[in-house]
Amino acid sequence: MNKSREWSLQSIQAEINVLKHKPGALLPILHALQDRFGFIPPDAVPLIADSLNQTRAEVHGVISFYHHFRTAPPGRHVVQICRAEACQAVGARQLEAHAKTRLGIDYHQTTSDHDITLEAVYCLGNCACGPSVRVDNNVRGRVTIDAFDALMDELQTRPLEVMG
Repeated sequence: MNKSREWSLQSIQAEINVLKHKPGALLPILHALQDRFGFIPPDAVPLIADSLNQTRAEVHGVISFYHHFRTAPPGRHVVQICRAEACQAVGARQLEAHAKTRLGIDYHQTTSDHDITLEAVYCLGNCACGPSVRVDNNVRGRVTIDAFDALMDELQTRPLEVMG
């Protein structure tokens, strides 16, 4: 993810101020914050609530209702596995189980090395080429277990610094 993970109360408020006057501003504000920071910083909730004249519980309710929103920084890469029926019909359930085992995490969790965040999605629009995954912003189709493993090896490989 190439998100600016640095945030401040001022940067959060600036995002809110751009959108707070629009009808139904809550969802656009949440999307803007996640687009900018990669997640919804916890300190954003009271600022959003005050700016929109809503309660903190209302803002939390929307954040927790939509699985798309994260309340913690994601890993270096976000891997989403399609769970729609078309992908399930061609092996997505087996791929899901393998991914969770391989990474040692469940959906909405991040590996201990902060490399990979695993998420479920319910259609990537790549139905003819399932099972599909999206890695950051790249959709890949016909992902087998072997292809998934190769992709994870590639994502989790970092350059080694040699001390001379």
